[in-house]
Amino acid sequence: MGWDGTAVKLLPIRESDHAIGDRKARVTLVEYGDYECPGCGEAYWIIRDLQEKLGPQMRFIFRHYAFARLHPNAERAAQAAEAAGAQGKFWEMHDLLFQNQQALKRKDLIAYAERLGLDAGRFARELKSEIYLDRVREDFRTGVQNGVYGTPGLFLNGVRHDGSYDIDTLQAVVGGASDAAV
Repeated sequence: MGWDGTAVKLLPIRESDHAIGDRKARVTLVEYGDYECPGCGEAYWIIRDLQEKLGPQMRFIFRHYAFARLHPNAERAAQAAEAAGAQGKFWEMHDLLFQNQQALKRKDLIAYAERLGLDAGRFARELKSEIYLDRVREDFRTGVQNGVYGTPGLFLNGVRHDGSYDIDTLQAVVGGASDAAV
């Protein structure tokens, strides 16, 4: 809820957003996340469970919300996801980053690129030049505009979810959103 008690609404989904799932799914879950945030790491596994349970009924969108002051590797990890995305492997890198949150140094990221079969030279050059930093920071700015004040910042069908993000709570909320969409 906003300061005045009204639901905080998400700004529109963009073509540039990283999305997985059908555009016409009954539930759209948007996460503003940080690859180094422990809470986002927990939410990662919960969201995967929801995706498995709901299948085509749920669309998932991830936007970067790298808290660089708290998490020194977060912006670089987000840029790594973008660099992998430029080679068609955003979601694969996204998974590796959350599955290896304690190993997000530059050398780790390059090793993940190699594991994914990316052009590691191109990947390393893009990380070094920070060509995706503006994209990562733009996601952060839209998060601020959307009223995100911490991570994970979750929105279900366009409305910010301010409650717990444990599996039972999220499954109930997503189920309710799915029923409401019928």
